[in-house]
Amino acid sequence: MLTAEKLDFHQHDDASDYEIVKRAIAYTTKNFRAQPQVDAIAHAAGTDPRRLNELFRRWCGLSPNVFLQSVTLDNARKILRDSPNILDASYELGLSGPGRLHDLFVTHESMSPGEWKAGGEGLTVYYGFHASPFGYALVMTTERGLCGLAFADAGEERKALEDMKGRWPNARYLEDSARTVPFAQRIFDSQNWRPDTLLRVVLIGTDFEVRVWETLLKIPMGRATTYSDIAKKLEKPKAARAVGAAVGKNPISFVVPCHRVVGKSGALTGYHWGLTRKRAMLGWEAARVA
Repeated sequence: MLTAEKLDFHQHDDASDYEIVKRAIAYTTKNFRAQPQVDAIAHAAGTDPRRLNELFRRWCGLSPNVFLQSVTLDNARKILRDSPNILDASYELGLSGPGRLHDLFVTHESMSPGEWKAGGEGLTVYYGFHASPFGYALVMTTERGLCGLAFADAGEERKALEDMKGRWPNARYLEDSARTVPFAQRIFDSQNWRPDTLLRVVLIGTDFEVRVWETLLKIPMGRATTYSDIAKKLEKPKAARAVGAAVGKNPISFVVPCHRVVGKSGALTGYHWGLTRKRAMLGWEAARVA
């Protein structure tokens, strides 16, 4: 059986690495117009330039400068400007097919409205905390597949767990890291993103929320769309606010890529698990499609 220690992203204490990355991204985002040098970024992140360079190259295969360019607001505007109809394009390119909803090779099903209304009653949810490129990941599964993915900084794991439990208050929760670690490996190790090992996802929400989440699955890695474009795709052009609320309630972060949704101006709007983490995800993905 796989263990957490066998995952590549556990080998270098990624929890502390992410804290350095988080501080570096936060500093650069705040000061991106000045395009700070690596020395200044490293100092703000509490490390030295050599360590920062090594960390970024190991973490995403890029230098800090290139990585940080990919997570500025200007980049979000660029990827949006280059593909204003990205959802239409994804359909045309066949990215929404049943075998390849997006880069993670995800296949999904949704629970019935009755199961959602029952607050998860009769449902057993297994959970475990695992290191990831974006801090600690709370992975939650049922017998039918992945149902939850959340993130937490060190010391805030229980807070993240309670947040997720509140979505399905009547479910039964059992901690079982041995059961969830294969999902963590499947999600964060890109070598396992293969069509012959589909990641099964179970969507638990209202009919409208599920439709929004299904639309998120059609946004290709390295691209972005807007709340209003999703509303139009759902033939509800005046429902951008409702779309935003549904995006915010997405229980399967990263896999169902709500981080790829930006404001109409291209601004990286809020993210339930922290705007810095959203920038980190976009940069991590940019390194894999460059």
